[in-house]
Amino acid sequence: MAAKRESNFFNMLITLLVISLVSAVALGSVYNLTKEPIEMAKQKKQEDAIKQVLPAFDRVVTFNVKSAFGDDSLQFNAAYQAEALVGLAVKTYSKNGFGGQINLMAGLLPDGTINNVSVLDHKETPGLGDKMQKTKSDWSDQFNGKNPAEYRLLVKKDGGDVDAITAATISSRAYVDALQHAYDTYMQNKEGLKK
Repeated sequence: MAAKRESNFFNMLITLLVISLVSAVALGSVYNLTKEPIEMAKQKKQEDAIKQVLPAFDRVVTFNVKSAFGDDSLQFNAAYQAEALVGLAVKTYSKNGFGGQINLMAGLLPDGTINNVSVLDHKETPGLGDKMQKTKSDWSDQFNGKNPAEYRLLVKKDGGDVDAITAATISSRAYVDALQHAYDTYMQNKEGLKK
C-alpha cells in the first residue's frame, strides 16, 4: 500500500511538471507572437498622437531631453514645415494619477503655447478620470491655445486656472502635472533645441 501511495505522489508530481512546462511554452509562444504587433500598435498610436497635437508639418526629428523634474528624459518630436520649426510633440507623464501613471503627448508651439494634447494611456476610473480623453469629453480642449507662462497649470482648487473634471480632481491634477512637466522641460532647454 505504501508503494502505491508513493507511485501516486510521483505520478501527480510528474503530471504537474508536464502541465507547468506545457503552459510555460505556450505562454512564451503567445508572447513572442504578440510582441511585435503590440509594439507596432504603440508606435502607430504615438505617430497619430503627434499628428493630432501639432500644426501641419512635413518632417519630424525625434530626440530625448533631460527632464526638468528629475534624472529621466522626455521624448521630444520637433516638427518642421520646410525648414521652420512649427512645434514640438512632447511625450510626457505624471505618476500622480488616481490609477497610477498617465502618459500624454503634449503639442507645444515654439513659444511654449499648448496647441493640443492627446492621452496615450492611463488607468484612471472609467466614467470619471477617463474624461481626460477626447473620445470621452471635451474637457482637455480648455488647454488649447493657452501659454503656461500666463495660464496657471493648476486646478482651481489649488489656485490655478484649470477647471477640474467633476469628481476626478486627482486625475485632473495628474494631467496638468504632466503638461507642466512638458512645458518646464521645453522652457529649460529651449535655447539648445533651436540649433
